[in-house]
Amino acid sequence: MNLKTKIKKYSQNTLHRYLVVGGSMYLLEMLIILLAQKLGASAVLAVGISFWVGLIVSFLLTKFVTFSDNRKNSKVVLAQSLAYGALVLFNFFFALMVAKLLENIAPAIVSRTISLLVTTIWNYFLYKKHIFTKYTEIM
Repeated sequence: MNLKTKIKKYSQNTLHRYLVVGGSMYLLEMLIILLAQKLGASAVLAVGISFWVGLIVSFLLTKFVTFSDNRKNSKVVLAQSLAYGALVLFNFFFALMVAKLLENIAPAIVSRTISLLVTTIWNYFLYKKHIFTKYTEIM
């Protein structure tokens, strides 16, 4: 099997696409943390900034690339946005809690990595089974 065939086969799996998108988002967030801290931001502020920038890009990539959900119907997008928003708020406070708990022990990059690893697991299942499923509709 040649490389092109292997890549095509690998990219057909939603978990594989999720991991590639997630890995890309991780790198983006780490760069933002480093830049924010270089500009004088605290660990908690740097994590907060990286979280919100990553959120916008991540939603779009997860919807359209990972789960190939190209539906743009306003009811579907609204339902997905509300569910995604609720999950994001939960993840945001979780990330800040981890950053606060570890701020005197580990650098912001470590705390953000830990929170990303944990949220990545539960996010995949929630996205796949509830948020970006073909059954997503408004009540």
